[in-house]
Amino acid sequence: MSKKPALGRGLGALLQNSETDITSSSIGEDIGNVVGSVSSISIRDIETNPFQPRTQFEKEALVELSNSIKELGIIQPVTVRKLGYGKYQLISGERRYRASQIAGLTDIPAFIRIANDQEMLEMALVENIQRQELDAVEVAFSYQKLIEECGLTQEKLSERVGKKRSTVANYLRLLKLPAEIQLSIRTRDISMGHARTLVNIKDEKKQVTLSRRIIKEGLSVRQVEEIVKERKEETNLALKKGGVSDLSFSQQKIKDDLSGFLKTNVQLQSNPKGKGKLTIPFTSEKELERIIELLGL
Repeated sequence: MSKKPALGRGLGALLQNSETDITSSSIGEDIGNVVGSVSSISIRDIETNPFQPRTQFEKEALVELSNSIKELGIIQPVTVRKLGYGKYQLISGERRYRASQIAGLTDIPAFIRIANDQEMLEMALVENIQRQELDAVEVAFSYQKLIEECGLTQEKLSERVGKKRSTVANYLRLLKLPAEIQLSIRTRDISMGHARTLVNIKDEKKQVTLSRRIIKEGLSVRQVEEIVKERKEETNLALKKGGVSDLSFSQQKIKDDLSGFLKTNVQLQSNPKGKGKLTIPFTSEKELERIIELLGL
């Protein structure tokens, strides 16, 4: 797996500087470099929000999240506000914060903002979005922060950042993808076009499986679109014919085993008399040759 991308390099020294503490000096030019940026800060320096309305966190879910964090790291930073003397207060992301503690992390990526300075946050985020080196997920995070922290609607947000509303919506949909896929977007192993197609798949496991195929086989966006389209058509056809419910346990296992072995979405249809059809789809001549080779033909 590709190395996790670094977040907010070079901000550590600034955040530890007493001159940036709002309790010890007036807000200067440097403070704008902190607001709306992401930096890795010590978990020990973060205190939870006493006004957090959520008081119950499911232990099993936190353990699952901590395991994901151990494997993939934290994909979406928490949001904190800078207090005084190098301390921060959590604004959002308490589940990620608690799971990171369980995972044994000492530092955590965080959006830094100055308490009660919404206008500065908005300006910094909008400026941050204009940076060409930002990946699609980072842009999506920034859009989400503008909505959450500045109370903007998608329509207002599109006006502020100079993008179509549909473009903003497409970026925000990326945040619904599993963490593994978000990481692949951040490392640029898959493109925004690939991700937009994956969002149309409802099953997360199928999303992840297809994303791994994209990386391994170097599938183009067009090929992925064809795969998703074929799967939808096959599912709709199977539902109309009752093909899904007609499969026995052994037939379903055969279908799943073949799909896994051939690394393509094999379809199996069967009627009560035992007659049916086995379909092995492919999206290119190269993929057909790969399937034939696996079948030993």
